[in-house]
Amino acid sequence: MPHYDIVIIGTGSGNSILDQRFADRKVAIVEKGVFGGTCLNVGCIPTKMFVHPADLAATPPAAARLGVDETLDGVRWRDIRDRIFGRIDAIASGGREYRIEHDDNANVTVYEGQGRFTGHKELTVELADGTETITADRFVLAAGGRAVAPDVPGLAETDFHTSDTIMRIEELPRRLVILGSGFIAAEFAHVFSAFGVDVTLIARSGAMLRAEDEDVSRRYTELAAQRIDLRLNRTTTRARNTETGVELHLEGPGGGETVEGDLLLVATGRRSNADLLDVEATGVAVTRSGHVEVDEYQRTAVDGIYALGDISSPSELKHVANHEARVVQHNLLHDLGVEDSPVAADHRFVPHAVFGSPQIASVGLTERDAAAQGVEYVTATQDYGGIAYGWAMEDESHFAKLLADPSTGRLLGAHIIGPQAPTLIQPLIQAMSFDLDARSMARGQYWIHPAMPELIENALLNLPLD
Repeated sequence: MPHYDIVIIGTGSGNSILDQRFADRKVAIVEKGVFGGTCLNVGCIPTKMFVHPADLAATPPAAARLGVDETLDGVRWRDIRDRIFGRIDAIASGGREYRIEHDDNANVTVYEGQGRFTGHKELTVELADGTETITADRFVLAAGGRAVAPDVPGLAETDFHTSDTIMRIEELPRRLVILGSGFIAAEFAHVFSAFGVDVTLIARSGAMLRAEDEDVSRRYTELAAQRIDLRLNRTTTRARNTETGVELHLEGPGGGETVEGDLLLVATGRRSNADLLDVEATGVAVTRSGHVEVDEYQRTAVDGIYALGDISSPSELKHVANHEARVVQHNLLHDLGVEDSPVAADHRFVPHAVFGSPQIASVGLTERDAAAQGVEYVTATQDYGGIAYGWAMEDESHFAKLLADPSTGRLLGAHIIGPQAPTLIQPLIQAMSFDLDARSMARGQYWIHPAMPELIENALLNLPLD
């Protein structure tokens, strides 16, 4: 039974841990799928590579309002798809080749297959030609998560796509039905509708992106309903294949109805892969949400076993996984006597973005959060249309919203819906991370006029602070 100093399960952010400081250690890497993890292969990178051409395809209506007449002459789906995956697949295969063949990894053994814990610090890997059981002093659980489908009668027997497969289809459908109303559903609704597909989106609740600030969610829902067939407050009661595609049976405010499409995208969420690893067999605890339970040092309940990324983080964000990978790397080196003291992960202000249409970015508390936690706050909103660059865009729909502590002026939350929201929010994340109050941030620096960051300057100045 081969024994290792370290076993890393998963080649997303976990693959970034090894460097020359581990060269004298015997290491194994276990990967059940494609090297690079969710973000590279089926997540944030390819989706944003689709979003950018979708943004370009969606410009004619906005341009016409400004006196520029444009037409969308066509969308070459296969060219777009092949450009994206021609780059991504090469990176994934190159990462695999590097770990298996390069001299830098002479101390690394790669096992390609599904691993499951079969005892204390004992992992059995299902390989193409059998199984092998390995043990280790230290494990890093970085096996990510996977798309899941709801328990809808007939859905399991229906041909449907998830975010893992929809980006590689051969042709654009004429009609696409999306089941779900979160960020994955929002982004794909934007991509396919911009490319000329008739999109119907089915939401159980009365709004899209319910986890966002209520004002942001409400505005996004209003704008989405202008571009796609948005069915809110619907329960999906049955799914089935038809001769031309798929059909969903729904119950809604007006009673029963059916929706048909050429393709069905199920975008109702993801779950941790902790269950696939049988982590409890090695003594690792799992939360009620199914994530591996870790402390602030990314340690599990078992000495020497760490976890990072989607398998343990409810945030399920690549920038969180990358941060946690750096923490785990440092703490492994501490265990090995290379670093003096362990470091804790910093999850105080975790931002996120939705690259739909419009874009959304958020960090910190929403008003709903603040009320639930009994936190005192004041709030301010600044419309894009109230700044000079917003005049240039004739923007009438988008805004930034801030929450702050009324006694200290410290920012508690920031929420932006509109063009370049994920970029505009960064100075607010910086202010929260480094404890800069709103007044000092607004008055203590120059803001370029007439640039988009004036949206942030004015929102800060609008806060009713003493």
